[in-house]
Amino acid sequence: MRKGRELALVDEVRVGGRRLALAFPQTYMNESGMAVAPLVRRFGIDDLTRLVVVHDELDLPVGRIRVKVGGGLAGHNGLKSIKAHLHTDAFCRVRIGIGKPPGRRQGVDHVLRAPGKAERELLAVAVEEAADAVEAVLAEGPAAAMNRFNAAPA
Repeated sequence: MRKGRELALVDEVRVGGRRLALAFPQTYMNESGMAVAPLVRRFGIDDLTRLVVVHDELDLPVGRIRVKVGGGLAGHNGLKSIKAHLHTDAFCRVRIGIGKPPGRRQGVDHVLRAPGKAERELLAVAVEEAADAVEAVLAEGPAAAMNRFNAAPA
């Protein structure tokens, strides 16, 4: 990956013959939109369901993933920033569950702490599944990816 003028590390790869741009914002998470909006322009993304944001999600159990287009932001400041810069929330998301904080711990403390060994193992699997979900969005579209990845676990 190389640092682009869009405040992100950016690379392009081919998946199944299709071009996929990967970006890792180099802003604070709360300012993600400052990196995402210029990338949307650079890559000419007119259909924002083709923009896939992978992010952590307190409202999902650790290791569970879900695909979603639009909708609520669940208090996620990075998503709020992206929505503010794009003027819409109609982008696709791959949500990786990190679970609710135990006890009285604040959400920010929970998000920033290092996960325990069991959580790390679940999250490693979830990251692999999230990559598969991104590929499914690219190849089949968001609706098919939602049908495939949002099914209740067996």
